[in-house]
Amino acid sequence: MARLALPWRLPSLRLAPRQGAAFLLALLLAAGCSPVVLPAGPATTAPGLREDAIIATDGAALPLRRFAPEGPPRAVLLALHGFNDHSGNFLTDSIAALNAAGLLVYAYDQRGFGRAPNRGYWAGAETLAADAADAARLLRRRHPGLPLYMLGESMGASVAILAGAGAVPPPVDGYVLLTPAIWSREAMNPFMRGGLWLVSRTIPAVPFQGGVGGVVASDNPAALRRLGRDPLVIRNTRVDSAVGLVDLMDAAVAALPMCCRTANGQRVPALMLIGAQDSVVPPFASRSALGRLPPEARPRLVVYAGGYHLLLAGRERATVVDDILAFLAAPDGPLPSGADENAAPWMAAQPLPVPARPAGDGFSPDS
Repeated sequence: MARLALPWRLPSLRLAPRQGAAFLLALLLAAGCSPVVLPAGPATTAPGLREDAIIATDGAALPLRRFAPEGPPRAVLLALHGFNDHSGNFLTDSIAALNAAGLLVYAYDQRGFGRAPNRGYWAGAETLAADAADAARLLRRRHPGLPLYMLGESMGASVAILAGAGAVPPPVDGYVLLTPAIWSREAMNPFMRGGLWLVSRTIPAVPFQGGVGGVVASDNPAALRRLGRDPLVIRNTRVDSAVGLVDLMDAAVAALPMCCRTANGQRVPALMLIGAQDSVVPPFASRSALGRLPPEARPRLVVYAGGYHLLLAGRERATVVDDILAFLAAPDGPLPSGADENAAPWMAAQPLPVPARPAGDGFSPDS
């Protein structure tokens, strides 16, 4: 997920009484505005898989990238990017290691992002989840003899959760949920909820620029610079798109008890990886969502004491990839990092010892 300031952080306004009355009247007149959502259209075709695109049931072409290992693949990974990101960016720092381990990786631009249709507009949580499930079915048919896994980062992880809790879940062998976007309205304070409600009904089409002080998506300055320069990364976010993201987070939190299962109700292995330094989806929000579940119903939880939001781009990315590979090989086996042992103290809001950074590594929160 690219750096994002959700639109409840409104600018302060100093208005004279007459100006204030006019401003209030304008808000009341604008209150009839509604967020724009552009979901999938009526089904006109069967889902299809081209070399360069996933073809959705409404005929929409979702640009597809394929990252192949040098030798025969041992497993297939369907990867879902985060909010405002795209399929060609979020794996940049980790794809070589995933391919070297024999993973054949597919990633597509989700609707509204990258080069997909309706760039900048929200497609709706149900549409995004349905696209992901259809993509998984297409890949299962193309690679019937290989294990298939779904990986999602941030928004992509929430889409995976929603798909995995659906009535007809994707035919995957496991889920990897990286820093899922699970900051529901229930975990927001009243001012945030109120601000979100207000802007969604008064200025839904107004774009705002992401990024606020103190919110750092990664401890890798090069990755942040790449995000800032990539023309396919959305920087000016429509208010109604941000509202749609919050709707997705609400839906993902509600769906967690049902995820992740097969069509006959059997649980599918799921690994959730979180950075204790995440300031995009703050720890209290993730704890709130996971705390609703009994421990035995939670995904296997891994917490990196020094990890930030974009774990696959961060300085611990090699450790993160090694843990993912170990999980795919043996879902109940030990993880190389041992960071799953941080889960219980992190859930109890106990501080975790943060690994020391090498001197002069060039990182600062403002990088």
